[in-house]
Formats: sequence, structure tokens, C-alpha cells
Amino acid sequence: MSAEPIVYLTGNFVPASQAGLKIYDAGIVLGATATEFTRTFAGELFRLDDHLRRLFRSLKYLRLDIGMDLARLREITRELAAHNLPLLPPGAELGIIHFVTPGEFRVYAGSAGAGGSSGPTVCIHSMPLPLHLWKETFVQGAHLVIASNRHVPPQCMDPKMKYRSRLHYYLADLEARQVDPKASALLLDLDGNLTETGGANFLLVRNGAVCSPTTRNILPGISREVVIELCAELGIPFQERDLQPYDAINADEAFLATTPYCLAPVTRINTMPVGDGLPGPIFRRLLAAWSHKVGVDIGQQVLGATVASA
Repeated sequence: MSAEPIVYLTGNFVPASQAGLKIYDAGIVLGATATEFTRTFAGELFRLDDHLRRLFRSLKYLRLDIGMDLARLREITRELAAHNLPLLPPGAELGIIHFVTPGEFRVYAGSAGAGGSSGPTVCIHSMPLPLHLWKETFVQGAHLVIASNRHVPPQCMDPKMKYRSRLHYYLADLEARQVDPKASALLLDLDGNLTETGGANFLLVRNGAVCSPTTRNILPGISREVVIELCAELGIPFQERDLQPYDAINADEAFLATTPYCLAPVTRINTMPVGDGLPGPIFRRLLAAWSHKVGVDIGQQVLGATVASA
């Protein structure tokens, strides 16, 4: 094994410095890529099987057979994590990325791809989790701007599949940053209902209940599922229904749920404060319960994070 981080790439472990995709891979040519992101807490992978099960559901939807089952993919993932984790600085966490593409796009590859494999490209790689990027968000809260660029309709691409075709998110974030360079976009569907941001599920609190947009228009996130579980444990009602910008702007609290930082408060929407403009009590209860579940003070971990390199 290499003394540098390793990458699993379609059947082989290779040093990260030697890993790369061909320019005519369908993930590049078409943006056709199913993906997952998993993180560690104190070096232990969190909800790995949940992420892998969702990946296999996405692969079935894409009609891609990667030639291995979940147990084998789990084994490979754990082997990669076991090698790459010790290369991190003390206290740093690992992010694990899985992605699968259909492989070579032969129309573009032409004769250059004649001798190559026509099977899917399967990649697993890792990175030091850049928790320092969200320090300011944990202190001041996130600012979301409701963008005019709409979410891809479920009639075109089912959002229950986690995929890499994210140009619509990119364009929406560009729009949001015209309002505030540090803002992120919150997208609507074609009917004007709230959906999600480019990297997180959006949740709001109204009259003591946590409310989520329906899964017709959002990715059913693993972190969102953890929130549902924690709400049940804490006796907090959880509701799933159509929500509009009016509901977001008039919410008592709002927050984001996503794998890298778990939960982050939203304190402004369209420049207006959410509630009193501070992280709310239900957010704090949920973050404390999540921290207890994983044995790590998530808020303090983010606030104390420094730039990690491997």
C-alpha cells in the first residue's frame, strides 16, 4: 500500500496521485454519475450501509451493474478508510466519496476507446473533511436566497437518486451570491414549493414542529432521516408537506441537514431574519442529541476545526 492516500478505481487500489478518469468517460461527457458521501465521527464511518443502500438503488434506477454486492463494496470502503484515516492529522475526520458512471462514452472515445472496458467506472476516494469551511455558518447561521432558477422537475429526473448533474444548483448559487457573496440558493419547484439547497436538505420549525418539503421534490437525505429519528426520540413532531417561501420567511427556526456538518442553522432568508435571527432551541436540541449519538460534540468540532491535509 502507498504512503499517500489511496483511491479505489474500477477494480484496483491506486495512489491518489495516479488516479484519474479518461476524458471520454460518460461521467464527464454526459454528467451521468451516481454518487454518495459518507463521513467519520472519531474515525468511525457513520451510516455507511444507509449510503451504500441508496447508492445501489440509484444504480438500479440507472441500470448499472457494478459486478459486486453491498457487502463487497462495504469491505472495499472500509479497507480504503483504514489506509487513509491514519494519514490525517490528529482529530481530523474523513469524508468518503463513492461515484459510479456508465464508463466510456464510445461515440466520443472513438478508436481511442476500442481496447478499453465498456463497463461502469467505479470510484471510491476520500478527503480530509473540511469542517473549517462551516465555522462562520455555525456562529452566524446560513443565509439562503430563494433563486429564480428552479429545481429539476421529478418528471425529468427523480430526486431520490443522488447524482452529479448539478448545473442547476451551480447557476442558482451564482444568483444567490449576487445578493450576498456568502449566501447559498434555496430552490423552488415549478409550482413554487420549497425544495432544497445544492448540498443540503432544508427544514424549518413552526409552532414546535419540524417541517420538511415532500420527498416528491427532494433527495431523502440520510441526515434528514437522522433528524426524523431524533425528533421521534425527543418528542418533537415531524411533518412532511408542501412549503412555500411564505412558510420559510415566517418560520420560527430553519436549518440545513447534510452529511459533512450534520446540521447548521439558517438565520436569514432573502436578507430577512428567521425568527430572532439566531440558532433556535430545536436546532440546538437536535444538534446536542446527534452529538450524543455519535460521541462527538459536532458544534465544537466544527468551531475548533483547522485546515487538514493528507
